[in-house]
Amino acid sequence: MAYRRTENVIRRLHARHDAIVDAAREAAITGGMAAVQIVPVAERAGVAAGTVYRYFPSKVELIGALVESVAKRELDAVRRAADAAPGPLSAIAAAIASFGGRALNQRRLAWAVIAEPVDADTDPARQEFRQALAAEMEGRIRAAIEGGQLPEQDASLAAAALIGAVLEGLLGPLAPDGIEAPSRAHEAVQTLTLLALRGLGVPDAHARGLVVQTALPAHA
Repeated sequence: MAYRRTENVIRRLHARHDAIVDAAREAAITGGMAAVQIVPVAERAGVAAGTVYRYFPSKVELIGALVESVAKRELDAVRRAADAAPGPLSAIAAAIASFGGRALNQRRLAWAVIAEPVDADTDPARQEFRQALAAEMEGRIRAAIEGGQLPEQDASLAAAALIGAVLEGLLGPLAPDGIEAPSRAHEAVQTLTLLALRGLGVPDAHARGLVVQTALPAHA
């Protein structure tokens, strides 16, 4: 009986933690990182401000947890998109298009997590996200090299450069005064995908059907 009670307590603690992070995410969607403040987040989560502080002693830790949560969600989406592709090159294209499209579907949240100025102590969480994206792409690039679909190259360096280019390319469209029109968002995603594939050694990516006009993926 005591064991079950402990299990229930742990479950409630995890649920409350997740509710607070979800509330922080909703705040960032509507107002960016500037809106992620302890008291408003507590109100959104339906808990007292003191409860938020018990889980996250500072705003920096709350933002770090938010970035980690969004990173996991986006990495999962990238993997699903790549895994559903018919081949290694298509997987790379699908991963980039999925990441870019999802970012442009929720620009304010993506801007907040990727580029909005925040406390320097938050940078490690952002760097971990960037490194995880690069690691995912490295695996996809290695698979394409081993399958003879990409020329021999340093997969680790290529992946880091690719993610750097994609993130840098998204900064303009994601900025508060960036792209609004869906057609221009499509164009931005296509341009980034083509750039990445050409940089990896696929000069005819468009002709080969690796980059196609599709609806931007939903941000789930």
